[in-house]
Amino acid sequence: MLPPAMLCAALAFALAAAPLRLQVAALAVLALVAVAASRVSIPAAWHDGVFTATWASVAVLALAVHRRDASRPVPAIGLAIVAGLAAGAVVAVSATLADLGVALMAALLVFPAGWLVRHRGGIAVKVAASWLVAVAILAAALPLVPTPGYVADHME
Repeated sequence: MLPPAMLCAALAFALAAAPLRLQVAALAVLALVAVAASRVSIPAAWHDGVFTATWASVAVLALAVHRRDASRPVPAIGLAIVAGLAAGAVVAVSATLADLGVALMAALLVFPAGWLVRHRGGIAVKVAASWLVAVAILAAALPLVPTPGYVADHME
């Protein structure tokens, strides 16, 4: 449930500067696309790629907080589609629809984040988004680097 929740939070931070109507529309698109994508059967050979793409999507969505055009309709809906596809794919691989429902609640961070942006606290949203980028990069790199406790070694 963590990768889809982080995707939804990253989208929320990216949409913080958008008008309220656009935020609501993007959240609706996110939910519809995520539920539809979670129903797709993904071959086992693609599972690792799904997680890698998901972590890359978290980083890209979180970095969109630094782009002012992310609050315009076409980029905002595009970001919502990307987040929905990635979240739905992860749920199709390793979680349930109930987990997706819980993860989608992280997208509701768009409302307090939007309040912060409107009240000159946008730097806090950017710091939180930067934290998501760092976690996504670490999570994506962890399987690439042999780390004790995560991969078999000569002692096992």
